[in-house]
Formats: sequence, C-alpha cells, structure tokens
Amino acid sequence: MDTALDPLIARFQADYSRLVGANRPADHRIALAVSGGSDSMAMLGLAAAAFPARVIAATIDHGLRPESAQEAVMVARACAKMGVPHAIFAIESPPSAGDNVQSWARQERYLRLKRWAVDADSAILCTAHHAEDQAETFLMRAARASGLSGLAAVRARVETDIGTEATRIEPDADGAMVTLTRRPLTLLRPLLRWRRAELRSVAETMRLPWIDDPSNSDPRFDRARFRAWLREAPWIDPVQIGRTAENMAAIDSDLFEISRWLWQSRALDAPERESRFDVTGLPRGVKRYIARLAIDAIVQESDREAGSWSYSSNIEPLLDALETGGSATQSIVVAWAKGNIWHFREAPPRRSH
Repeated sequence: MDTALDPLIARFQADYSRLVGANRPADHRIALAVSGGSDSMAMLGLAAAAFPARVIAATIDHGLRPESAQEAVMVARACAKMGVPHAIFAIESPPSAGDNVQSWARQERYLRLKRWAVDADSAILCTAHHAEDQAETFLMRAARASGLSGLAAVRARVETDIGTEATRIEPDADGAMVTLTRRPLTLLRPLLRWRRAELRSVAETMRLPWIDDPSNSDPRFDRARFRAWLREAPWIDPVQIGRTAENMAAIDSDLFEISRWLWQSRALDAPERESRFDVTGLPRGVKRYIARLAIDAIVQESDREAGSWSYSSNIEPLLDALETGGSATQSIVVAWAKGNIWHFREAPPRRSH
C-alpha cells in the first residue's frame, strides 16, 4: 500500500479509538455502513487497513434508482478484494405516497443496518458522515430555529439499541404474546473532522471505486441546496462549524444528565406503560428535557415502528400544548397535562381501513 497513506490510516485509527473508548475488547468487530460513495469507500479502505480482519460491511439497496443494485455489487467486489465480509440488503417495499423520500430512506437504512450489526455480533456501527455533512446539518437546523439539541447536529457517538430475539414476553396490540429483547449498539461517526476532498483523495490513492448519487445534488432536497451554498462559500470552514456542533453536543449532554436526575426525582406513580411527572416550578428548558426523556423511553421500549423520532426532534408544539393544559402526540407517544402533572403513554396503534 502507498506509504503516503500511513499518516491517514494512523489518523483514522486515532479518531476511531478516541470515540470508541478504552472499555472495548481489543479485538472487537467493527461494522461499517458503506453506500458506495467516495466517503464511505474511503472509510472502508481506512478501516480495513487500520483494523485488519476486524471489519465487516453492509450496503443498503433502497431500490430508488435502477443503478442501485449494481452499485451494491460494486461495493461487494471491493470488499472481497480487501477480505472484508460484506452483506447487501434490498428494501422491497417502496415509500408510501406523501412520504419524505430521504427521511424514509434514512429510517429504513438505519433499521436494517442496526439489526445486521448486532446479528453479526458487532456492538459498533460506523457511518461515513464527514465535516461537510456536519456543517450542512448544523446550518439546516439553524435555519429552522432549532434549539440546543438540534444544533448539536450529527453526534459523533450515539448509544442506541435494537430489538432482536426474546428474553421477555409482552402482549402486542391484538393481545397475542410476542418476544422482544433490546441489544445495545453504539453508532460512531469517526470522520466528522475529515473534509470531503480528503476522503475522495484517499479513495483515489487506494484505487477504490465509487459512485456519485445524483440525489446529492438534486435541488429539490434541502440538504443539496445547503451543500451547493457551502461549496460556493469557501471562506466558511466546515470543520470549525463541526467543532461548534461538538460544543453544543457536550453542553446538551451535561443538561441531559441534570435533567435525567430531575426526571427520576419528579416521577410519580403511574399505571403500567405510562409515565407521570410533576413539573411544578420547572423552567421550560428543563421541561423540554423531561419530555424528551419520557418520549424516548417509550419509543425505546416499543417494538412498533417509531417513525422519525430521535432525541433531537422538534417537540416545541408538544410543549406548547402541555403548558396550556392540552394534549399532543409525538412519534408513537401521546402526552397530556392535568394541571402541573404531565402524562406520557404509548399511543394506540392506528387501525387500517
């Protein structure tokens, strides 16, 4: 391999190790989400060189373009040359009419990748988000008046889980008994301090194939418009914007820990599968965190599809409703207020007609 790559491989190894921490076994398996773009192909090459025989990869074929199946095969062939086990997952059901296509694709992609990673005995899943991705996300959210959690943008490390085989039994919506267990998974973004051009240069030097998804420059999508704007503003440093997002994430994490203590101390007795909290005297900012925690807990406990919920989702309309004694629904959670007592419960499934 070209010795000019040695510093870049060492840099990737350091970035990954910084995020994963010291508590993982030295030989732990590393799962990679590889779409076939130059960014994820560069991550594949760097990871395979930095951590030989420990990397596995998967590609999701969303079926949105005729070329997508062949592009997944391209990734499989590149993985075979590097000795990296690779899996392809095709999404057979198209998005419903009226769905946001990019949100639908992201949701389907993460669901399948998370299941694949834990089934392959990996507790780590890496994606190839880089500095420009981070800057685009930060600016898009700033343009929508996002709060602190939203401006933290793409988190470098996210603790999550996925439902797999059984350890406990729960009734489903029809009263039948179903099995569910939650297996932990850590999402890592080791390339957030790397520029897009650096990664393309790595792919070129390693002689890796890649494709450019035309949707990345389609002006119908918000991200593509912000991407084009950043490209025309070279005086804006995406890495520095990323550092700002990192600072936001650190503050958000601190406030989250404080609010989690309040969440526990303000919890009241409630029926099974319902949460109740006394929010008397709490400022709106703390109520916001408590509501997020309550929603997240219910979403994580449910084996139903949770829609587009993430901890950074906008819940301002829900807070407005609760603070005026009303009710609202967020993802699969219904919330209502009775005076200063806020209630959260999983919403009943929608009946199909």
